Amino acid sequence: MPDRVLARLTLAERASLTSGQSLWLTQAIDRAGVPSITLSDGPHGVRRQPAGGDHLGVEHSLPATCFPPAVALGSSWDADLVRRVGEALGREARAMDVQVLLGPGVNIKRSPLCGRNFEYFSEDPHLSGVLGAALVSGVQSQGVGACVKHFAANNQETDRLRISAEIDERTLHEIYLPAFHHVVTTARPWLVMSAYNRLNGVYASEHPWLLTELLREQWGFRGVVVSDWGAVDDRVAALRAGLDLEMPSSGGGTDASLVAAVESGRLDPEVLDAAAGRVLDLVERATRHAAEPAPTGWDAGGHHRLAREAAAQCAVLLKNDGVLPLRPADRVAIVGEFARTPRYQGAGSSHIVPTRLDDLLTEVRALAGREPAFAPGYRPAETGRCPELEEEAVRVAGGAEVTVVCLGLPAADESEGYDRTHLELPANQLALLERVAATGTRVVVVLSNGGVVRLAGWDHLAAAVLEGWLLGQAGGGALADLLYGVANPCGRLAETIPLRLEDTPSYLTFPGELGAVRYGEGVFVGYRHHDAVGGQVGYPFGHGLSYTRFGYADLELDQQGTEEDLVVRVSARITNLGERTGREVVQVYVGAPSTQVRRPERELRAFGKVELAPGESAVVRFTLTARDFSFYHPLRRRWTLEPGTAVVHVGASSRDLRLSGEVTLTAEPPRVVLTPESPLADWAAVPGGLEVLRREMRPPAETGQPHSRFLSDSGLRMAGSVPLRRLARFPGAYLDPDKLERLAAEVNALLSR
Repeated sequence: MPDRVLARLTLAERASLTSGQSLWLTQAIDRAGVPSITLSDGPHGVRRQPAGGDHLGVEHSLPATCFPPAVALGSSWDADLVRRVGEALGREARAMDVQVLLGPGVNIKRSPLCGRNFEYFSEDPHLSGVLGAALVSGVQSQGVGACVKHFAANNQETDRLRISAEIDERTLHEIYLPAFHHVVTTARPWLVMSAYNRLNGVYASEHPWLLTELLREQWGFRGVVVSDWGAVDDRVAALRAGLDLEMPSSGGGTDASLVAAVESGRLDPEVLDAAAGRVLDLVERATRHAAEPAPTGWDAGGHHRLAREAAAQCAVLLKNDGVLPLRPADRVAIVGEFARTPRYQGAGSSHIVPTRLDDLLTEVRALAGREPAFAPGYRPAETGRCPELEEEAVRVAGGAEVTVVCLGLPAADESEGYDRTHLELPANQLALLERVAATGTRVVVVLSNGGVVRLAGWDHLAAAVLEGWLLGQAGGGALADLLYGVANPCGRLAETIPLRLEDTPSYLTFPGELGAVRYGEGVFVGYRHHDAVGGQVGYPFGHGLSYTRFGYADLELDQQGTEEDLVVRVSARITNLGERTGREVVQVYVGAPSTQVRRPERELRAFGKVELAPGESAVVRFTLTARDFSFYHPLRRRWTLEPGTAVVHVGASSRDLRLSGEVTLTAEPPRVVLTPESPLADWAAVPGGLEVLRREMRPPAETGQPHSRFLSDSGLRMAGSVPLRRLARFPGAYLDPDKLERLAAEVNALLSR
């Protein structure tokens, strides 16, 4: 049907299909029976704005369930849970007449300062990809399209519409592209959103290699590439590069530029037809699902309960000296305004108007069966100290056995549109914490923050620290469940908590300067950097405590196949050694050999979450492939497996590795093709190369030398990097420049035998 419709459209109508009709609608063409479809912000709720909505959130959107944002869902390490959240989002979108939900965001947390980190899952591409695919699958199971974003290398908000992310090819393929690749190839989202930023000087929305060669030709993407809102700089260049849909509406201006470009011959009409055809495919797909019976509403109570369950699995217990879980009989005080005025989501285009909102103070009252002593302690929007509030907090804490102190970042500290400048909690909150701790009460700190905060300066004051992130509308109830042991903590850190901002790998280059940001740390992002330099961290990637303990045993590695057919099956037995039912996140890391590039000490390659009753054991199983042991070779432009010994670790964090085993990798060394431009060291390294050079680099007989001095051990070390063509010009090389092509062919023939 889309092909028949396309054939009936005028050039101007075809151009109009490739941009929006309004802020949230695609273009309708009534005479051809083409309806509009509605796109809506996500990714942790349906941000359906009424007619005339402004996108920036000044006007209210319609109420919807505010699920935990990605910063929290990432710490769940639970693909099944994330898929269930996606299904609920899809049901709400259907009920609100939304055909496409804009999310999830799977960009990497390159720096903890990124103002939009609350919308992203992790610093690790494997974790981000698996959870992103789960959310997409859940949303699309309900007949609603998902749009994975922001493609690609959108890792900061500073100068975000112009900044050029300068990234080498290996780093792109190993860190910043794998999450998108996994989502696109396994969950098959209906749309991919191009990013605002430039990539190596070219706008992401106008990048032929990114949008066409990689996304469509190599990864097989068949859906629509849509711009981020207002991201298109040159509409003709964007269409030519592979961008199908510019959003929002440009009032027809950029449509006219496409028509003019086709009429002048600057734009191939087939390129326009391909983009318009993909938009028609999307509309047809969306309207086909929309025609199916849809709910007139959704189970708001059921979705709120799911949000509470999810939030409880997302919070991370960082430390606990036994003070948690609390008992109803404990004399508990609660300090901190966030206990009754929760921070539960970030600011910007993902802001959701919740269907209801739980707060910790009310939920503790319900669980404990009595009114806890409470003092607000600070005003979240203010940085100055408030003596009367501090005095009240000290009085309340002094009469309690345990004081729960709720701290976190003010809403203005983190948002879409700008980055943070430090990792510190507000000074007034830290002063309050010191005064409360000085009373002698046992302190439990509960954090509310969308990005990492530094704990190293104050966590010694607390008997327990519960990292609550931003937990959505049911976060207050989930935190109460965790504090009182109704739920057992099972969240794990999806990003490293550093000791200092200065310890982070991008410290010297974030957020860039003069319109560019250099990703100088390469593949050493997050825990990869800290492990490579042997640096201490506040709390490591993958860390999280429970109210029970787990034992690891019986590691088995079953290796089959070689080269690209390599499969390694990993299994281990996990046992609950404690007295409470709990969930353990089992993490598999791989340290692979390489003589050609510097590789991380270990990288996350698989994970799974297992629930066990006291004393119960289960065998967890994972499958690794050649790709999990490979690196991206920037010269060969392909994933490369090197022979040698790799180590497979199974553990509870990147620094808590319980079991380890070795795998012997067999692979043919990369075939070297010599040319006259190859350096002397390459000629000397391949079989037969040195012999040919010794034969040819023969000095005149009167010198008394057996061969050129460049072929001695010291000469090879000194001149090894010199291309042979240049070396032939040096006195003493004794090499005929006219023979180089023939010599290269001779050695290459030896190598191919």
